[in-house]
Amino acid sequence: MSAHAAAPAPWIAAQRTQLLAQRGHAWLLHGPSGLGQFALALELVRAWLCEAPAGDGAACGQCASCHAIDVHTHADLCVLMPEQDMLAQGWPLPEKAQTEIDEKKRKPSAEIRVEAMRDAVEFAQRTSARGRGKAVLVYPAEQMNHVTANALLKTLEEPPGDVRFVLASEAAHQLLPTIRSRCLGHAMDWPGAQPMQAWLAAQGVPGPAAEAWLRAAGGRPHDALHLARSGLAPQAWAQFPKALLQGTPAMLAEARPAQAITALQKLCHDLMACSVGAAPRYFAAADLPPAPPLAALARWSRALMQAARTAEHPYNTGLLLEALVAQARNVLHSATAIPPARS
Repeated sequence: MSAHAAAPAPWIAAQRTQLLAQRGHAWLLHGPSGLGQFALALELVRAWLCEAPAGDGAACGQCASCHAIDVHTHADLCVLMPEQDMLAQGWPLPEKAQTEIDEKKRKPSAEIRVEAMRDAVEFAQRTSARGRGKAVLVYPAEQMNHVTANALLKTLEEPPGDVRFVLASEAAHQLLPTIRSRCLGHAMDWPGAQPMQAWLAAQGVPGPAAEAWLRAAGGRPHDALHLARSGLAPQAWAQFPKALLQGTPAMLAEARPAQAITALQKLCHDLMACSVGAAPRYFAAADLPPAPPLAALARWSRALMQAARTAEHPYNTGLLLEALVAQARNVLHSATAIPPARS
């Protein structure tokens, strides 16, 4: 892990300055995935807790507080994410939760657990360790179930004097209305093509690859960066639709079910767009096979949505992927009814 956090994307820095100029104890950052909700949320808490903020309120990046956030050990910051994401990003779990997972008593949660929220509420009541107040960051906020969200409500409505909250969401409509009403809302900015390509180039993704991955990500820069770092070649994405007609594309062979379903949903979306005379979003038009009838695509879309709801269940991954590919090929080759994918 780097000793200092990388500079944020220009559109994240601009939004940070905008939000720091406003007063409020709780923010809800919302918008489609891949626009940098977590990055902006972390920039806000860094600024709130910094010991020597800049003139625009941004964190200095050099003080002990900034360093503690960089190494995920800040005593006045509570980060709430699903345990799977916490572990993947190197954020520490509560001792009890870590012990349960280490001892194989349970698997890391894909939701934000109510026990973690109760710990956060207790954290909010404590005195600040560094004297700059405290911060609670929740991401993705839609991963709170109703019990977890209700555990947050009273503290969000009547917070202790020195604690601030930032909730970041990629599906804010799934949040309880009472959660949304207690926060100041901020819709994430969608940057232009040139700033996104320049930023990706600075991250080591050159022009042609940046353009390809931005298309694959539907124009969402942080998703594009994730794809660029996945090890997949841009050519493999471009070849994916027509390769699917011939068999199992190589890019699906090693994919997790959720990744495979997302790729197939993007292809289905673009074929539906083409079938009604609209431009594709995720693939170049030349890379797409002829669009099947809209009715067949609509059935496929519903089947993929159903498959997405159970993508993380412990099915036999190989069999599930075979079923998804067979289903896709049936659609691409004919307009027959599409049976649901099975494990």
